[in-house]
Amino acid sequence: MFIGGCILIGIGLGMLFDHTAAGAIIGVGAGLILEALWRQRKSGA
Repeated sequence: MFIGGCILIGIGLGMLFDHTAAGAIIGVGAGLILEALWRQRKSGA
């Protein structure tokens, strides 16, 4: 769920700076990091 939201935020920011694809890639990376942190926190590790 984090990945989809981060992609949309990244695309929106990328459109502001005329780099939509780069924004989407950054959004995917941020989403994956947030997803990993969320899973780690939920597992209690």
